[in-house]
Amino acid sequence: MVEKDYDLNDIVEMKKEHPCHKSKEWKIIRMGADIRIKCLGCGASVLMPRSKFEKKLKRVVRKANETEGEDASCR
Repeated sequence: MVEKDYDLNDIVEMKKEHPCHKSKEWKIIRMGADIRIKCLGCGASVLMPRSKFEKKLKRVVRKANETEGEDASCR
């Protein structure tokens, strides 16, 4: 079962790829009752209810705070 631990600016992988066929990875750009995700391949965004998002979510690829931590350690 997929861990439902996701937050704003996380990179997630969905079960199906976007029709652009460039990427299965999406960035979460809005959270609330609805969730807006942005395709990292073509830049298109999709708004869907949270329940539908959780059904289509495969895994969290990268947490937003992990990428910030890497940048901070390089300074």
